Amino acid sequence: MAPSSSKPKQARKGLRRPEEVDKYVDTFLSTTCNTSRRYILELLACPEHEDGSRMPEMRSGEIAKAIGLAAATTSEHLSQLVAVGLVTSRREGNVVYYQLRNHSLVLAFHDLLEALDHDYALKKEM
Repeated sequence: MAPSSSKPKQARKGLRRPEEVDKYVDTFLSTTCNTSRRYILELLACPEHEDGSRMPEMRSGEIAKAIGLAAATTSEHLSQLVAVGLVTSRREGNVVYYQLRNHSLVLAFHDLLEALDHDYALKKEM
């Protein structure tokens, strides 16, 4: 079997997305493949109000405590989420606050996770 490139030029002709969109999707998926980063996104996706009118801003230390990671590890994960544009940050004095940039995108991702959880449960019952 011949080694295959991850993005063969022949197959690219039939795709519906421009290459830069494929790169964005790949970056999103590779970033969210990490369990800790998924937990951070889930935490930031919880609305402050029951009507979902405001997404929370949280400090790195609050996030670390909530998901049970060391502060330095959490900061590294947050830096990666900010770098790919899933999370925004703002500084107020010495404190940095983090918030989701695109709540709809993260909710759609969580819908996918729920579907995968359901599929896994079905396979486990077989």
